[in-house]
Amino acid sequence: MLMGVDYYPEQWDPALMDADMDVIREMGGDTIRIAEFSWHLMEPAEGQYDFSFFDRVIAKAREKNLKVILGTPTATIPAWLASKYPDILSRFENGQPRAFGGRHVCCYNSPELYAYSEKIIRAMADHYRDEPQIAAWQADNELGHEGSDLCWCPRCREAFRRYLRKKFGGDIHRLNDAYGTAFWSQEYNDFDEIPLPAPTITTHNPALRLDWERFRSETLCNFLDFQARLIRELSPGAVVIHDFPGGGLDRRFDYAQAAKSLDVAAYNNYPVWGGEKKPLPPHEIAFGLDYIRGLKRQNFWITEAIMGAQGHDVTGYLPRPGQAKLWSWQSMAHGCESLLYFRYRGAAKGAEQFCCGILDADNRKGRKFYEVQSFFREVSRYAQALESPMRGEAAIVYDYDSLASFRIQRQSLLLDCPGEMKKLYKAFYDRNVSVDVIPAEADLTGYKAVLLPQLTVVKPEFLARAERFVREGGTLVLTYRTGVKDPDNNLFFGEVLPVGWAGLAGVTVAETESLQDRNAFPVVGEGAFAGTEGRGGIFRDMLEVRDAEVLYRYGDPFYTDFAAVTRKRHGPGAVYYFGCSLDEGVISRLTETILSDCRIEGVPSPGGVEIAVRGGPEQKIRMLMNHNAFETEALGVTLPPYGCVVQTL
Repeated sequence: MLMGVDYYPEQWDPALMDADMDVIREMGGDTIRIAEFSWHLMEPAEGQYDFSFFDRVIAKAREKNLKVILGTPTATIPAWLASKYPDILSRFENGQPRAFGGRHVCCYNSPELYAYSEKIIRAMADHYRDEPQIAAWQADNELGHEGSDLCWCPRCREAFRRYLRKKFGGDIHRLNDAYGTAFWSQEYNDFDEIPLPAPTITTHNPALRLDWERFRSETLCNFLDFQARLIRELSPGAVVIHDFPGGGLDRRFDYAQAAKSLDVAAYNNYPVWGGEKKPLPPHEIAFGLDYIRGLKRQNFWITEAIMGAQGHDVTGYLPRPGQAKLWSWQSMAHGCESLLYFRYRGAAKGAEQFCCGILDADNRKGRKFYEVQSFFREVSRYAQALESPMRGEAAIVYDYDSLASFRIQRQSLLLDCPGEMKKLYKAFYDRNVSVDVIPAEADLTGYKAVLLPQLTVVKPEFLARAERFVREGGTLVLTYRTGVKDPDNNLFFGEVLPVGWAGLAGVTVAETESLQDRNAFPVVGEGAFAGTEGRGGIFRDMLEVRDAEVLYRYGDPFYTDFAAVTRKRHGPGAVYYFGCSLDEGVISRLTETILSDCRIEGVPSPGGVEIAVRGGPEQKIRMLMNHNAFETEALGVTLPPYGCVVQTL
C-alpha cells in the first residue's frame, strides 16, 4: 500500500524541498509522484541530459524515507523538439496543426516522437536503474485525454492505410465488399485513395469509421506498450503503471487493451471539475472505480485523488469538509489499494493555477491538510484487508466496438450508452451489491448475473461464451439494440433481430423506434409484475415473443401486441430482454427479481449510504459511507455528514 501526493518541486523554489517532505511525512504520506511533465528539465537541449535536479529530489526522498513513482515525461515535449520537427505536432480535423504549448500535442504515429521518447526513457532508466526508492514507473500521462486520441495529419493517413492493407491482406476488393462502397460511388481502386474520415457532406461510411476508431485505439495502445516494454528492458522487475483519465467508455482508446501492457492500472479520480455545480452522483463515481478495477480484473491505484477545488480556466466546486476524504474511502471500497492526492501544493504559475492542492499557494496547513492526515492514519490500519482481491457476483459487460458503433451512428439523440450502463448499475449499487464492469473478452465464469447493455456488434466468440454461461445456470440481461450490426458495422441481410441472440432470448424484434423522449410511453406489468406500471423511452424494440415470458408490455394503444420486457428460463439460468430504456422504478423491480433468482443478497441501507465489505480471513472490514450532507443512521451506527465508519468483522 502506497499513500502519498503528486509532487512537482520544479515548480517552486528548490529550497522548499526539505520542509515539503517533512510536511508530507507529517501528513502520513510515504510516496511522492514526480517528473511526469519535466522533459525540458531533464534534456534542456537535444542529447544534453541533466538529471541533477531529480537526483536531489530522490536523494531527499531517500533521506525522508519516501518512495517515488517516477513518470516518463512524454506527455509534454520540449519546445526545442517541436521547433526542430514541426510535423511532430498532431492536427485537428481541418488539418490545422495543434500549436505547441499544451500537453499531448504530438501525433502518436510520429517517428520523431518514438525516437526521442526512447532516448529520454533510455537515459532516465539507465541513470536510475539501481535506485531503490523507485516503487513504480508511470508511462506517460493520461493518454487520450482532452481530444488527444485523435489526429488528422498526413502520417496518420498513411498509417491508417497501412492498417487497412494489413487487415484486408492488401486486397482492395475485400475492403470494397466489406464496406459496401458501391453506395454513393465510393469504390476504391487502391488503398492510397482511402481518406481520413474528416468532416464531409453528410457523413462517411460507417464501416470505414469503425476501422478508424479501432486504428486510433491501436495507435495509443502501441505507444503505451512501447514505453512499458522499454522500461522493463532497461529496468528488469520494474512496476509499470499508467494513470488513466475518466470517461474511458467515450474515448477512441480501449483502456482494457492498453492495460494488458501494465502491471497496475491507475486512475485519476475527479468526481467534480471546474464549472460544475455539484459532483457526480455517488453511484457514477463508484461505476468509474469498478470500471478501472475491471481493466485487469485486479486492484488498482489512484494516482490523482482530489482534495481541493479543480479547474483550468474556470475553477470549481470545493469539496465539503469530509467529502473528498469520503471519496478516498469510496475508492478503497471499490478496489483501490494505493492512493495519491493531486497535488501537494497548488500551482502559482502555469495552466493549473486553479487546480487546488492539499496546500494552496499560500503554503499554509489548513483543513485539507488535516483531512488528508486523518485519512492516511486511519487507512493504514486496514492495509491487509484493502490489499486483498475483490470480485463481484454480478458484472456489466461493455464492448469497445459496440460503443464506437453508437458514436458513429447514435440512432437516438438521447442515447448515451455509458449513461444506460450506469442506470442499470445503480439498481445494484443501491442494494450494496458489488458489480464488476468488464470488457467483453473477460471470462464470465463465477458470475451469477451478467448485464449486456447495447451490445450491438455481434461477435460469435462472445456469443458462444454467453450461451455457455446461461447453460451453466447464469442469468443474462440483454437490452434494446442488441445484435444489430456485424463486425464491419453493417446491418445483417436476411436475419431477424437480435441476430444470434433470438433463440437464447426467446424473442424477435418486429420493428424498432427511435424516440427523442426519455419517458415517451407507458409499460404495463404482467404475471408477477401485474398491477405495476412505468415509463420507457429513448429507443424501443417491438418484441414478438417466441417462447419467453412477458414481464412488461407496451401500454400505448398502437403497440400493445408487443412485449417490452421478457424472460426466458433455461433450467436454472435465464435470459432477460429489456426492449427499451426503462425508468428507475421498473429497473428496480426487475433487479429485485434478478437478485432473488440468482441468490445474490443485497444489504439495505438508507438513501445516500453505501456499504461495502473488503478483505479476507486475515482481516475483514465493513465500510459505512454517508454521501449525504446530513447525519444519517445505518446498521445502528450514526454517520456524520460525508462520514465513513470502518468496522472490523
